[in-house]
Amino acid sequence: MSYIPRYALRRLLLSGLALAPLLAWSGAASAQQRPPAAMHETMDIGDEPGRISTAEVSIAQGPYARQMVLFRSNEAPGTVVIHSADRFLYVVQDNGHALRYGIGVGREGFTWSGQVKVSRKAEWPDWRPPPEMLQRQPYLPRFMAGGPGNPMGARALYLGSTVFRIHGTNQPETIGQAISSGCFRLANGDIVDLYERVPVGTKVIIRHKATL
Repeated sequence: MSYIPRYALRRLLLSGLALAPLLAWSGAASAQQRPPAAMHETMDIGDEPGRISTAEVSIAQGPYARQMVLFRSNEAPGTVVIHSADRFLYVVQDNGHALRYGIGVGREGFTWSGQVKVSRKAEWPDWRPPPEMLQRQPYLPRFMAGGPGNPMGARALYLGSTVFRIHGTNQPETIGQAISSGCFRLANGDIVDLYERVPVGTKVIIRHKATL
């Protein structure tokens, strides 16, 4: 091992200490190239464009798993009833039952209620954020073609003449959360199942108040 003079060693150590904050800052900057978590939480549809999730994903267990439940309603079988506060979507069946799906709903300030009809259906829909969304969040893409990386998911049911939809998601872990700008999301496997059961023209009732 070659001899290093004491003054040279001291200078080397000092230069290393000076570089340490710069290296730490550089690492932090590279680690934050993705939008911060808060930005994801306020995105209008609450998803990550480009994230991949397959059509087979469903909520397999827990309170938001698809299941047949008792459901008292005067609505005709086939009617879709959404209880936003409870995070459930029901398809009315015969004999006081309904097929229940766990959903994600609009965040605070973006909840709504009313009655509409399914006006259109689409498989692997494209996504075009409306101008209001782009004004609030200019970092969103202007267009994204349908596919596994599209945050609209595998299927979409368009609700009347509104901008709202019942659609899939490439973030199934957000089911049960209030994170969207008024749309209702299901895991991709569940929206595929719902898509086959609900024809165009189906009545959809949205209720925001929690059930008793």
